[in-house]
Amino acid sequence: MSSSDIFIGETIGTAVLILLGGGVCAAVTLKRSKAQNAGWLAITFGWGFAVLTGAYLAGGVSGAHLNPAVTIGLAIEGGTEWRDVPLYLGSQLLGAMIGAVLVWLTYYGQFRAHLTDPEIVGAQTGEEGMVDEAAAPKAGPVLGIFSTGPEIRHAVQNLVTEIIATVVLVLAILTQGLNNEGNGLGTLGALVTALVVVGIGLSLGGPTGYAINPVRDLGPRIVHALLPLPNKGGSDWGYAWIPVAGPLIGGAIAGGLYNVAFA
Repeated sequence: MSSSDIFIGETIGTAVLILLGGGVCAAVTLKRSKAQNAGWLAITFGWGFAVLTGAYLAGGVSGAHLNPAVTIGLAIEGGTEWRDVPLYLGSQLLGAMIGAVLVWLTYYGQFRAHLTDPEIVGAQTGEEGMVDEAAAPKAGPVLGIFSTGPEIRHAVQNLVTEIIATVVLVLAILTQGLNNEGNGLGTLGALVTALVVVGIGLSLGGPTGYAINPVRDLGPRIVHALLPLPNKGGSDWGYAWIPVAGPLIGGAIAGGLYNVAFA
């Protein structure tokens, strides 16, 4: 496939992935949203459908990696040329940022209502409504819409959790079609991957929010830092390396494990 195919497919596919995935987080989190407090099941299935939609859109154009961990795993496995890896990763990051901006535009009024509600921002503000930096938490009140964060902050555990979850995802993608004489699953593969993502969210997502995709976390986190959101709080950059490094390590392990056990 051409460089333009990779750029267009990965940018659009990843943008739709983040729009729908971040969208369900916004729907569940924000005040004045009809889906507020819908819960973890809504989030996990919402992200699964987001993967399904993005993969169907981009599958015939770029192969629908939509995730640097998948790209790294495929490069190690041999299905993707290493020379194409930087273009895949750059396109995915751009798409993730576009998707995060679209979430903000879609829920613009809800963001305003949420971030100006005294119950939401009261704990973060001091006298005269100014942000109290000493009392403010590391993660702002809407950061979870844009990126992930741990329930228990323990760098080693958080990193290992992301690695394990990503190995499951990438290995499931790499082994698609092995029982079909190596011909692959075609468009059915997108559905299988989406269901795997739902399963990971339900089973392994509790500790860290299951980034399992570096740009899914990094791109929206950058957008959170840049958007003019009132009382948005910090972007928790101290944690940001974990949902980038963990999935990349997991994708590399999955590619190596595939070559050893399945190739």
